[in-house]
Amino acid sequence: MEVQSEQPLRVLAADDSAVMRGIMRTLFLRHEKSARGDLPRMELVGVARDGVECLEAAARLSPDVIVLDLEMPRLSGLDVLDKLRESRMRLPVIMCSAHTERGARATLDALSRGASDYVMKPAGQRDFEAALSSLAQQLLPRVAALAVDRSARGSVTEPQSRILYARKNCDRGASGDRVEVVVIGVSTGGPAALERFLPQLPAAFPVPVLIVQHMPKLFTGVLAERLDRCCPLRVAQAYHGAPLKPGTIWIAPGDEHMEVMSQSRIAWDGRIARGAAIKLHRQEPLNHCRPSVDYLFHSAAQLYGAGTLAIVLTGMGSDGLDGARAIHGAKGTVLAQDEASSAVWGMPGRVVEAGIASAFPLDTLSREVNMRVACERSIETGFAGRSLQPRRQAQEVANGLH
Repeated sequence: MEVQSEQPLRVLAADDSAVMRGIMRTLFLRHEKSARGDLPRMELVGVARDGVECLEAAARLSPDVIVLDLEMPRLSGLDVLDKLRESRMRLPVIMCSAHTERGARATLDALSRGASDYVMKPAGQRDFEAALSSLAQQLLPRVAALAVDRSARGSVTEPQSRILYARKNCDRGASGDRVEVVVIGVSTGGPAALERFLPQLPAAFPVPVLIVQHMPKLFTGVLAERLDRCCPLRVAQAYHGAPLKPGTIWIAPGDEHMEVMSQSRIAWDGRIARGAAIKLHRQEPLNHCRPSVDYLFHSAAQLYGAGTLAIVLTGMGSDGLDGARAIHGAKGTVLAQDEASSAVWGMPGRVVEAGIASAFPLDTLSREVNMRVACERSIETGFAGRSLQPRRQAQEVANGLH
């Protein structure tokens, strides 16, 4: 992350809890004195006690980032998000969420309404130092990533932009193998991106889809339920041993790594049937993440090789880069969300800058995926619907979905 030292990032916090407001004040004061070289300077320019005060302070103080509580008097966090959108005030908002199912559902609602990311409220706020440490580890890197990324975009002219739009019609990788699995890695801004991308995959999508989204377990379960309601395909939280077949999108549960593994079983006629299944485990975090995208990508490269189509969506950090290199090395294909449509162009930006992925706007990416998966598939799959030449067939499938 490029650290900018000239002007500190301006943060506005809104919370009706006096304890949380005290934690926020202390957090930014200590950060200002610590002079951490890995993060930019930040200052807390205002603290609001409810949603009305938050909106007034946002208009008056012009912060770079808002840290917003979900449940507040007069106007809730969700109401504040709606008002910000109505006023066309485009600035990153980080939600503070409780460790409850209700908090998880409200947080996902907030992300769909325009919030950029979220942090978990410290569970034991009576232990001030522990609460401070927990919030510092979560909040400060997110403030830096969202604010610095937003600032960088505004200062880059279009010809110098890092955005790469490269469309290779039905390019299935160097080997020419058809796609057999789709694996997706996503983090900051992921729930909103997935809600736009996944519904564009049709019910007859002919390969399994697996997703690693950086989230706690309570959140990944609620996210799967939410996506299942809006997608033609079934969406579910993964479990160990789940068979990989077309028709289901599997989301890795929080705090567990997800991989793909080969599986053999005895069929009804006594023959050995070979297939693939999901493997879950709790090895040490990788890239500070559990689940980690790299675990999923590496296993897909090993099991499916050139038949792997990997997609890296919005997110901060570099999780997924090493796994994407493995897929690219196995002659598979890697696609990325472009900078303009990403909440943070960290994860997708790394794979594009490494020269192993083409970047596409989010609304175009689903068409690209559908077309690549349709290549070389016959009418028997039920996906294409007509017997056409592969390239023409794929193009008509993609066009028919938009």
